Amino acid sequence: MSRADAATARRVTADWARRFDGFDVWGPLRLMRRIGPVVQGITLDRTTTGDGYFPTAHVHNLARESPVITLSLGQRLVGSSGMQERVRFSRHCDDFIDAAERLALQSDLLLSAPPAVAEIVKKYIYFAVSQQKKGYPPAVDAVEDGILIPAATGDRALVEDGLRIARELAGVWPKSRLPLDWSGSDAWISDLEERAAHVNQLTAVIERQVVFHKLTKVRVV
Repeated sequence: MSRADAATARRVTADWARRFDGFDVWGPLRLMRRIGPVVQGITLDRTTTGDGYFPTAHVHNLARESPVITLSLGQRLVGSSGMQERVRFSRHCDDFIDAAERLALQSDLLLSAPPAVAEIVKKYIYFAVSQQKKGYPPAVDAVEDGILIPAATGDRALVEDGLRIARELAGVWPKSRLPLDWSGSDAWISDLEERAAHVNQLTAVIERQVVFHKLTKVRVV
């Protein structure tokens, strides 16, 4: 079968769940686990033609309101050519074990065991800084996530490190590439400081997001 029907998607998801048994099945082609205010996921992202999937490791910040589970810091499986590699549904049984092993090796964040929250935060900040150095659009959301996540866990040292990086990046980001609703660097920093200072409010956001995204049965590690 070239395209995956519901039964095929369930079988494929179950195979990946057996390989990565530290994750729970959240939905078709989606595996997840919660690490404090963060969701770590493995998404089998369908190709546009629907004949296969791109194995993708990612995270999502629950401490911000979002209508979807994002593929933040997403890393798709890469082949020897350096190109993103798909697994065809028709060859899933033959190829998925090797694909899973390579995804685990390529992922910047551990898949075999839960990474520490501090390590996840470090990756958010590293990504934002790298985007700026490469001349890519400002990674505003990544910087905010790198501050709100440790704020939700009460790690003030990481919050202050994140705010320092935020000030540095805000000073060099080109205004022409910032969001249209950008209110200015000072207002942005002040808003971040305010949000990071109220742990109870962040906790409430996380609780709402867990319910909204139907994550109550996803394990917390």
